[in-house]
Amino acid sequence: MEFIKQAPAIEKAVDQSIRETVEAMLQTIESGRESAALEFAQDFDGWKGDVVLSDEKRAALVAQVPNQVREDIEFAYAQVKRFAEAQRSSLTEFEIEPEPGVRLGQRVVPVQCAGCYVPGGRYAHIASAIMSIATAQVAGVPHIVACSPPHAGSIHPAIAYAMDLAGADSILEIGGVQGIAALAYGLFTGREADVVVGPGNAYVAEAKRLLFGRVGIDVLAGPTESAIIADDSVDPMTVAIDLVSQAEHGPSSPVWLFTTSEDLGEQVAAIVPKLAADLPSAEVVLAAWRDFGEIVLCLEREEVVTVSDRYAPEHLQVMARDLDWWKGRLRNYGSLFLGEGSTVTHGDKCSGTNHILPTAGAARYSGGLSVHKFMKVLTYQEIDAQANERFSAVGSRISRAEGMEGHARACDWRLKTYFPDRDWPFEVADIKRYDGKQ
Repeated sequence: MEFIKQAPAIEKAVDQSIRETVEAMLQTIESGRESAALEFAQDFDGWKGDVVLSDEKRAALVAQVPNQVREDIEFAYAQVKRFAEAQRSSLTEFEIEPEPGVRLGQRVVPVQCAGCYVPGGRYAHIASAIMSIATAQVAGVPHIVACSPPHAGSIHPAIAYAMDLAGADSILEIGGVQGIAALAYGLFTGREADVVVGPGNAYVAEAKRLLFGRVGIDVLAGPTESAIIADDSVDPMTVAIDLVSQAEHGPSSPVWLFTTSEDLGEQVAAIVPKLAADLPSAEVVLAAWRDFGEIVLCLEREEVVTVSDRYAPEHLQVMARDLDWWKGRLRNYGSLFLGEGSTVTHGDKCSGTNHILPTAGAARYSGGLSVHKFMKVLTYQEIDAQANERFSAVGSRISRAEGMEGHARACDWRLKTYFPDRDWPFEVADIKRYDGKQ
């Protein structure tokens, strides 16, 4: 492989000041609760009103949303809900009897409360409300709390409508670290989230990272990434416009092209700056392309697969011949977009797959947000007296081989209880019975 365009070597060190700031804020909010969160909301957003969105204000915000926007949100919601329902049906409960007298099973149980963070800074992330809340709803979560940063007296009306439609039980007009803390600590609602999901800026991401363990999270999200695999059968304009569209996310959002065509790569390199210059966000897109954009030339498609899997991009588009070949061999990506008709915008907004996806190489070991993130797979077992003849014997012997005498005696007790006259050909402890009344 060689580079037609290579990103400069920019060291992406962890900003210790962000970590320290977020740690201090979380500690302050945990001890000061609602009053501390409100102070931060006033400092960062100038917010002085109620945090919990009332039914009356919710209805008023919904009424502000134009009909066409409402219809589009409803369409996107229907697609995301349909895909989430298919995911839910793929995870089933079962029970087996592997040996006589032994029942083993699996239950699928939703968490009790989900916290869904919806960004509202540079852009009004309407689709993020749908992606997180609708997915939690389909998973069967009994209570969903959503939050978003307010501006000019409220959260964005279209975000409020998307939250309402998707099934948010409580909506909080609060964002940033204080919003994440409100979800995790149960502020303003009295309901602590078991899982907190949703994208956000570096401070939001750090808050989720620090709270992980106390709550579950979806992904540790960094800047949005997009890659395109293309060969000489593709229109360079299609490739270039899709790269530019994703660089719009922010000045540190990487966009990559992996190609077997030098001519295509050279044309795309020439077109991207021209397309970027036409956008209102030209400065952002040009910075992302300059500092993080790459075009990688490979000798053959097998090498492209190797390169792409090494980058493990959040979004991966394939615009090349023989799409089934690529789908069968690519392994590391957050979500895959096959063919020139499929752009990342479809997945980001309305096609149905979730757009909350792993970044920074995490696609090597993790997928994106799904109904499974809001559900627990719980196992159970029931072993009758007769089955203990085998299972307690094996459990006892393995425990002693490990040096765990207490574990062994739990099995020994059952062997002595269920088979009092048996002479065992291995060590079975005689355990003195104690009367708890004495």
